[in-house]
Amino acid sequence: MIINHYDERQLHAAFGIGMSDVEGLGTGAGWGRVEPGGASTAHQHDETEFFVIVAGRGEFVVDGRRYPAEPGVLALFEPFETHVLENTGDTDLIFLTQYWRDPGRALKSAGNQDRLAFGDRPVFVFSTPPTPNGDLHLGHLSGPYLGADAFVRFQRLNGARAWHLTGSDDYQSYVVGAARDEGRTPAETAAHYSDEIRRTLALMDIVPDQYTVTDTERDYRDGLRDFFSRIVASGRISVEERDALFDAATGDYLYEVDVSGGCPGCGGGTGGNICEECGEPNTVADLTDPVSRLSADAPVRGRQARWSLPLHEFGTEVTEHHRAGRVPARLRELAARLFARPSLDIPVTHPAGWGVAPEEGPKTGTDGQVIWVWPEMSYGFLHGIQSLGGRVGEKWRADDPGQDWKIVHFFGYDNSFYHSVLYPVLYKLAHPGWRPDIDYHVNEFYLLEGAKFSTSRRHAVWGKEILGPDSVDAVRYFLCRTRPEEERTDFRRAAYAGTVDDTLIGTWQRWLTGLGERIAEGYDGTAPDAGTWTPEHSAFLARLGDRLTAVTGALRSDGFSLNRAAAELDGLVEDVLRFSRLESRTAREPGWGSEARTAIALELAAARLLAHTAAPLMPRFAGRLAAALGLPEPAVWPTIVELVPPGSVIGLADTVFFHPDRANGTTGAAGEAEGER
Repeated sequence: MIINHYDERQLHAAFGIGMSDVEGLGTGAGWGRVEPGGASTAHQHDETEFFVIVAGRGEFVVDGRRYPAEPGVLALFEPFETHVLENTGDTDLIFLTQYWRDPGRALKSAGNQDRLAFGDRPVFVFSTPPTPNGDLHLGHLSGPYLGADAFVRFQRLNGARAWHLTGSDDYQSYVVGAARDEGRTPAETAAHYSDEIRRTLALMDIVPDQYTVTDTERDYRDGLRDFFSRIVASGRISVEERDALFDAATGDYLYEVDVSGGCPGCGGGTGGNICEECGEPNTVADLTDPVSRLSADAPVRGRQARWSLPLHEFGTEVTEHHRAGRVPARLRELAARLFARPSLDIPVTHPAGWGVAPEEGPKTGTDGQVIWVWPEMSYGFLHGIQSLGGRVGEKWRADDPGQDWKIVHFFGYDNSFYHSVLYPVLYKLAHPGWRPDIDYHVNEFYLLEGAKFSTSRRHAVWGKEILGPDSVDAVRYFLCRTRPEEERTDFRRAAYAGTVDDTLIGTWQRWLTGLGERIAEGYDGTAPDAGTWTPEHSAFLARLGDRLTAVTGALRSDGFSLNRAAAELDGLVEDVLRFSRLESRTAREPGWGSEARTAIALELAAARLLAHTAAPLMPRFAGRLAAALGLPEPAVWPTIVELVPPGSVIGLADTVFFHPDRANGTTGAAGEAEGER
């Protein structure tokens, strides 16, 4: 017999709370205590675990959903469920926990789509708002915008309440630079390119549910000032006088677009405030061999008072945030590198005439400064949710973010510091009671013919140059297949044309047309019913099921990869071509007619599966293919492989899905959006 009593003297720190061990039960076990106002750190593991509440009151937070925790409640957590226990009462919350490993249960949970479903939670999927200092090229489109669009399409097919939000980041200093070069005001420049960006996204079949134009959005400035004032009221930022750089000829304060030099982190060339190569921020004053864009003279050093955030004090908070959601190792490594510094003081206002001035300026010696556009963007996301809510009948508020909100960010690596390190800290300061549940998806640079996209060198493929009704599916497919998800990849025009000709036309189109011709010849243009099944037939059906599982896994929130999804669609077509070749040997033999019908029915099932699983990546193709099979446009993600209903009119033979690439090389254009900025 084992009797063990709760003893607070035996508690030690673990998972942000007090824990003690209970030995001899044959499984892991222990007592736990959460103090009033406290909470365990978010975590997940491969063990199955349960908590039994014995005293106090609070809430369980499991994968973003909240449940009451009170005496007499037992809560079991499946493997990999992210869980938190919060104490919402005024006495200690005491619980008993027991946990054990079950490999079969863990494997089942890892592949369980229901575990990853968002249920009734609102899901806000953001692609980083582009800077309206130019239009979008394929380097931009391949990253956050295509990723967010496909993610939302997949989630909606699975019943999630998901929306794609972005906009134009009007108050960037790069807009000022473009306006200066083009002889326009910053407001005129932002308005012009914001409209061009929106049109280019539409050509890519990307129509965000919320597109916030920050310079003209109603109540945006007041909301931003309130957000900044909340951060000031936290007492964690202050006005500090520190070194800064100024143009030697004009005396202008230098940051971002107007200065470049050597990165203090990696030593490579960088612009002001962020290094695109290593992802680390700089304060401009710490650049080596700085160069001003405003004059040929070397910048001069001086002192400048600005609102400053001691970011180095928040390493623990950022780590806890990163444990709560999907945070790729690339981002966690960046955070670890940054918090290894002895200090990291980040200015959050800058002297400038373009932007939103904080209310505190005149009273703190920072008059003439604006809220830095990157901290501004953290508010912009919340404002976008509020604006979206006003149009869809939801009372979402930027000044009171919901605990049930699920936020998903898509961005390039050069924006990683802002999204995954700076913003969680700002949210904690502005809304200390909010635990933001955020997943992060990051992409690397997409090159063009081995070099970075560049306007000045007329080295770019612009969205409007290549996108049209006949090409958009092919472009989306090729970008899905080659986008830089884990490392830099390359767009080559010859490779794109070859993929269109050899893969989409020479393989996909050829199979679908040939299938339609065989059905027209042998079954009067209608889908036959399956007849007698052979072992090869059932094996092929199982193979289609494996493909469905694989492409579902490639599009799920935890393992999202358009590279893998596109590869699975290719694999599906290759599977059916191999199957078709093998079955063709007896397709015309009189004694095997029943089996031949089954083979054709299975090919149609493969085409039906292709139409449904291609929908997030290639929506027009998916709709046309479904129509050619006599089916409605895909509206629900499949969970099983289904045959096309017998008797359906099949129009595959007369449907053209893809057209050859007719464009001639790359061209330049009047402007280029700065990264996703």
